[in-house]
Amino acid sequence: MDIIRSFLFALVLVVVTPPYALFGFLTFPLSPHLRYRIITSWTRIVMWFVWHLLGIRFRVVGREHIPTGPAVILSKHQSAWETMGLQLIFPPLCFVLKRELLRVPFFGWGLAQLPIVAIDRAAGKDALSQVEEQGRQRLAEGFWVVVFPEGTRVAPGSRRRYKPGGAWLAQKTGVPVVPVAHNAGDFWRRNAFVKRPGEITVSVGPTIDPAGLDAAAINARAEEWIEAEMRRLFSHQYKNGSGSQA
Repeated sequence: MDIIRSFLFALVLVVVTPPYALFGFLTFPLSPHLRYRIITSWTRIVMWFVWHLLGIRFRVVGREHIPTGPAVILSKHQSAWETMGLQLIFPPLCFVLKRELLRVPFFGWGLAQLPIVAIDRAAGKDALSQVEEQGRQRLAEGFWVVVFPEGTRVAPGSRRRYKPGGAWLAQKTGVPVVPVAHNAGDFWRRNAFVKRPGEITVSVGPTIDPAGLDAAAINARAEEWIEAEMRRLFSHQYKNGSGSQA
């Protein structure tokens, strides 16, 4: 049954995404927030099928920690689910992503019309400048900025080195950091065609005030909270692994 549901979901994406991408491309003359509302209606449609077809639901703990103004979100990254799910939990947001994604047919074309922070990973240290410059602009426009500090999706129970880009942006702009832990990888694995039904728990942590802290300290605090929360809520993910550094 999981295979059948996953196949039908893939079919939904094939049917819905191309026309939405082309429609999104036509929104370029509109304001950033209006473009965001129009294009991200795709997310709500797809998430309806995630809920009712795949049977993947979610709950949020720690909503009281979500600040009123723009912030930098540092989130665990286990699947494609959080790239959609976070849009339903937080105010209008944008993602820090690699520039190559904008060249993906249909998906990338529509993505390019959204407020994003697109960086060239080959730029080395200059990538931090790209994050700061573009991220500062998005925050000024009222968008939150989402950064996956591990840089890529990691398997449940594993971790990678936390890169400083998100913490750097928070330190330079003075906006708070919101750490996020979740277990989306239990039901939607990296590059897995078959998804399993279940309930994802998204935990929003207390904000980290960047005042008086350098980027390394901000990053360390976020990593400490996220990894501790992962072990507290999702200890089953570490039974076969031990949270090894990838």
